[in-house]
Amino acid sequence: MLMNSKPQILLIYTGGTIGMKKDFETGALKAFDFAKLLHNVPELKLLDCEIATFSFENPIDSSNMNPEHWAEIACTIENNYDKFDGFVVLHGSDTMSYSASALSFMLENLSKPIIFTGSQLPIGDLRTDAKENLITAIQIASLHENGKPLIKEVCLYFEYKLYRGNRTTKVNAEHFRAFISPNYPFLVESGVHLKMNSELFLQTNEAELKVHTYLDNNVAIVKMFPGISEAVLSAILNIESLKGIILETYGAGNAPTEDWFLELLQNAVNRGLYIVNVTQCAIGSVSMGHYETSTTMKNLGIISGKDITTEAAVTKLMYLLGQKIAPSDFKNVFETSLRGEISL
Repeated sequence: MLMNSKPQILLIYTGGTIGMKKDFETGALKAFDFAKLLHNVPELKLLDCEIATFSFENPIDSSNMNPEHWAEIACTIENNYDKFDGFVVLHGSDTMSYSASALSFMLENLSKPIIFTGSQLPIGDLRTDAKENLITAIQIASLHENGKPLIKEVCLYFEYKLYRGNRTTKVNAEHFRAFISPNYPFLVESGVHLKMNSELFLQTNEAELKVHTYLDNNVAIVKMFPGISEAVLSAILNIESLKGIILETYGAGNAPTEDWFLELLQNAVNRGLYIVNVTQCAIGSVSMGHYETSTTMKNLGIISGKDITTEAAVTKLMYLLGQKIAPSDFKNVFETSLRGEISL
């Protein structure tokens, strides 16, 4: 904990529904002034922490999120890392899992909590979920034990659950429970008390924080479906600047065994294209070689995504491409858990 008696938390506003407030005379939504945060959300005064705010100069809809914005978030955290005990990132829900996944890879040796949160309804709405998400995210970011932050990873808090950020995916645009963590349990559950699954927290070393802001976005996601044509897949795999593909396959990593399909993959791998096999199922893991239909892909040198989410797979691919890893090591590094994104 910093020298002050209370934890110091920096609230970073990137944009999104949580930053909107309804004008009750016109019914229109307008931007929320985070410089007046305590005035608009007086409940925050009850928290045992000090809160400072930072906002993007031009807050964005999360549909416009991109690697440049991720770098801005990462640099904001880096520039304020020694001044604060924890960080809460306010973000639109549509791409929040992508951003939380990306930041988990960009921030190496993290020893403080970075918690993403947002809302389905604006903060000024009568039935808003914004206040609970905001208050509890800040409270969790303030948790300390023996003078050190309890959580030392990038997380996502939404509708009473704190998840590892790179394990989440958005599954609902209508309900307050918008996110799930399909292959990893929640870290904290908010009720009358905070229920901690502390044995699941990511354990990090005491090395100095390293911030990686370069991500190579010459990647694509291809979702398999019955009837996918050779011409379409060939056109994608032969994009000149393409360096990596996330291939969403069936079940436990299965795909067609037709000659044209396997030949396209083999040629792409031979040219140096990295192909990562992830399941398009919401829950489960790739297990190449378990069925005959995935054995050939394993033999081709396709990378197993194991139980990684698509959001974490694509951001991890961008991150590793930016690290200039030797081709002979790339498969092994991708299949290794770097920030708790895959099960061991």
